[in-house]
Amino acid sequence: MKSIWRKRIKLLLLGILLGLICVASYLIYDEMQSSKLQARYLTKLGTELKFKVEPGASQAIHFPQSGPSDERLGYSQIPEFTKRLLAHDFVITDQVRMSERMFDLTGRGLFAPYQEKGQTGFNLFDCNNKPLYGARFPERVYDRFESIPRLLVDSLLFIENRELLDTKYATKNPAIEWERFSKAILDQAWGLVNPGHNSPGGSTLATQIEKYRHSPDGRTTSGREKLRQMASASVRVYLNGEETLPTRRQIVIDYLNSVPLSAKFGYGEVNGLGDGLWAWYGRDFTEINRLLKDGIDSEGRAEDRARRKAEAFKQALSLMIAQRRPSYYLGDGAEDLQQLTDSYLRVMGSSGFIPPSLRDAALPIKLKLREEPPVQPPVSFVTRKASTIIRTQLAGLLNVPRLYDVDRLDLGVSSTLNADIQRGATDLLRQVKDPASAKAAGLYGFRLFSENDDPSKVIFSFVLFERGQDGNYLRVQSDNLDQPFDINQGTKLDLGSTAKLRTLITYLDIIAALHRQYASMTPEELADIEVQKRDALTRWSIDYLTKTEDKALRPMLEAALDRNYSASPAESFFTGGGVHTFENFDHEDDHKVMPVRDALRKSVNLVFIRLMRDVVWHYMYQSSDSMANKLLENSNDPRRKEYLSRFADKEGREFITRFYRKYQGKTPVEAEELLLSSIRPVTRRFATVFRTIYPDAGLPQFSTFMRDRLPGHPLSDKVMRDLYERYGPEKYSLADRGYIAGIHPLELWLAGFVRQHPGSTLGQVIEASRDQRQEVYVWLFKTGRRNAQDSRIQSLVEIEAFLEVNRAWRRLGYPFESFTSSYAASIGAAGDRPAALAELMGIIVNRGMRMPTIRMNALHFAAGTPYETRFQQHAAKGERVLPEEVADAVRNAVLGVVEDGTAKRISGAFTKADGTKIEIGGKTGTGDHRFDVYAAGGRLVSSRVVSRSATFVFLIGDRYYGTMTAYAQEPYAAKFKFTSALSVQLLKTLAPTLMPLIDGGSDGKPIACQH
Repeated sequence: MKSIWRKRIKLLLLGILLGLICVASYLIYDEMQSSKLQARYLTKLGTELKFKVEPGASQAIHFPQSGPSDERLGYSQIPEFTKRLLAHDFVITDQVRMSERMFDLTGRGLFAPYQEKGQTGFNLFDCNNKPLYGARFPERVYDRFESIPRLLVDSLLFIENRELLDTKYATKNPAIEWERFSKAILDQAWGLVNPGHNSPGGSTLATQIEKYRHSPDGRTTSGREKLRQMASASVRVYLNGEETLPTRRQIVIDYLNSVPLSAKFGYGEVNGLGDGLWAWYGRDFTEINRLLKDGIDSEGRAEDRARRKAEAFKQALSLMIAQRRPSYYLGDGAEDLQQLTDSYLRVMGSSGFIPPSLRDAALPIKLKLREEPPVQPPVSFVTRKASTIIRTQLAGLLNVPRLYDVDRLDLGVSSTLNADIQRGATDLLRQVKDPASAKAAGLYGFRLFSENDDPSKVIFSFVLFERGQDGNYLRVQSDNLDQPFDINQGTKLDLGSTAKLRTLITYLDIIAALHRQYASMTPEELADIEVQKRDALTRWSIDYLTKTEDKALRPMLEAALDRNYSASPAESFFTGGGVHTFENFDHEDDHKVMPVRDALRKSVNLVFIRLMRDVVWHYMYQSSDSMANKLLENSNDPRRKEYLSRFADKEGREFITRFYRKYQGKTPVEAEELLLSSIRPVTRRFATVFRTIYPDAGLPQFSTFMRDRLPGHPLSDKVMRDLYERYGPEKYSLADRGYIAGIHPLELWLAGFVRQHPGSTLGQVIEASRDQRQEVYVWLFKTGRRNAQDSRIQSLVEIEAFLEVNRAWRRLGYPFESFTSSYAASIGAAGDRPAALAELMGIIVNRGMRMPTIRMNALHFAAGTPYETRFQQHAAKGERVLPEEVADAVRNAVLGVVEDGTAKRISGAFTKADGTKIEIGGKTGTGDHRFDVYAAGGRLVSSRVVSRSATFVFLIGDRYYGTMTAYAQEPYAAKFKFTSALSVQLLKTLAPTLMPLIDGGSDGKPIACQH
């Protein structure tokens, strides 16, 4: 009896167990089908996964580490961007705080759960938040599920995820298809036993999206990575509640809009079906959708419509298939893509998934991937010039290599530009390329365009800044050159007499320094000061301070502006290693003596040549080696040799250090370009430089160098051999070679040394230059031909003085590390850039402060995402580079150029609505850059006009300043005779366009920018 009960109990327990197993199996099966429990749990979890933006930097944020989408949009780079921005005077004003649960899950490796954007890209706004430029990627997208042709939806599901839109279970988790997933696991396991077994993946569309957006390199590299994709997709699915059909439809949209389809030459990375059809097949997205949508007729015969629909369908289908191995199928595997697409067409047709007629029409069509780059819509660089400049600056700021990458960042930038004024200025600059418009603008006439001139051959460029409390705001930057090149800051230009402004400022700054040195002294103390006879500036300053009762700086600067100079061109000047003569633009000035302020107003060359000579002589005799100059004047002084040794070591170290910093970080090519940029293009000079820095190079390399650098010179093979032998490094001492080349011998030596010893430290260079530092100076004091010695001494000391001039100019924004050591630098031979001239005028407007230039003042990364971060430009401290009194004196002087000088035609052009005239000042300059070839004896053989420029650097009132430049290159430059009057007239024409900004608006409706 007991045994029977035991059996019955066992059977009962077994039945219960089987029942429980059945119930559990049913529940598991039901969960696998309906996902009810997942939906309940994950929906509740989703309510805890929040993020919000709050002021200041956040500690509750995890940025993604990798993933193609995260990298492309810049999300994973925000920490590095932050470091760079903080180092450049930006501060974080607002940043996302993740909820505690979200912070925890993302910290464990989950991809941040939120509804990702279908389209992103770079957006640039003006100072009033008006759009200036935008880039959206992908460019062609579906904005809603209903806009997708049903044929494409069904085809995608047939290929990738057939149960995705099944409506049987409203709460179904689309991230996992258990049957498919289980099969994939078994296939993977069998693949370990049989390596040749094909193991297809088990990814649903939801997990595929997670993979190609967020997994490293868009790949599944391990089982752990696969689980991360599935978990992330599952959490994301239930963010909007338990019912997932709307989310499943969104998955279809997201996949079709973002699936990666390799990269296309001439276009870049291709994502999404719309961009894929355009990039790889040249198809219009709108037309494709029209052909594939049921019930929508298209033009043409029925047979033709069917063929076009079949072709569109086959091309779209091929891209859905190609996503599995896009780099292969859309490259070398194009034939395999054709075969695989055809096989899918057959299967879909035989299963009744597509009509047999569509299958039969599509099969004969050959897929032809477009090999040539896609034809991009024409881009006007004229209208995008300012935005391109800002994007370029941003690329450097963020260390992003290309504008292509900048445009793909999920980033909004607020700039300081004014869109309305920018547009108005651009329109005018474009219009004056037409002769009729140019005439209407008053650009034809005396010293302007001549009757038959073609203004379309001239580039006009305009830039306008506004002085602000924390910097100088760029308000307008425009030109009419339909190329990405920017003449404002992209090249070295001959800007003529605008250099007189730099010379004037240097002169007045020297006077201010002398005032600081001597103003507190008594007349008796001043009388005891020994002054070199050539140091006219020190002599004048002491005499002035001795005689005046008011020793304040302002009256002294005004008196300095009233110093008289001769304008005579009859004198010859020894400068730049030779004897030169100069001419005035207006020969009526040739016999005049005039104050410096009048010479600036009328732009008289010879006054500024003599003024530059005084500046150079001042540096020569007031530098630390003033004792050396005294000794040089007395060849019998017994202290000469002892002093020379100490002088050579001390001064040599200083110059070696300066030259080392000049070439530090430069490649050999860059170093060579920098060296040659400060040398006149003369055969003996270039030959000496080459033979010094390339002592082992043969005649072929020498000949190639000379002909490349001196096109147009008569350089026959015989001449080459003669030059090669005559200027060999063994023929001349280092000092002689420096003299012949027209540069400091130690700079010449250093250029050769760093080429032969790249990466040398400053200490190594100084140690290696011990003998050269002595050699450069010792030869000067040997007895012999005193006149020859004196000329070489003067050349060397003049070069050193011009290094001081260059240093003074660079402190005020001069853009080049060197220029030719000649008095001609004062009238334009040094070259310049309009942007640098504008910065110089900004220093004057800011009363001696060099303030930062601000082109963008706010950056907004990843808006609406868990990585959202906002930056604001922080008020940076300016640098005082001139005394206020000097800046004010210069401002008054340039006002005279407009009141009664070379820019008189613009006087009164800027008038407020109430009739008040706004003060205008500036400096004009005409550049006529020529390539001259000289024969033996200095005879001019030929002269080729390389470029012609006309520039007006200006200030308007006490807040606005900028430049207007006209520029023509060869072969057109020689045909023009315009002067800087052309730029002045164009600014006058532009004045009504600018007045709403400068006057703060009209009719009581200001359009001034928000700061």
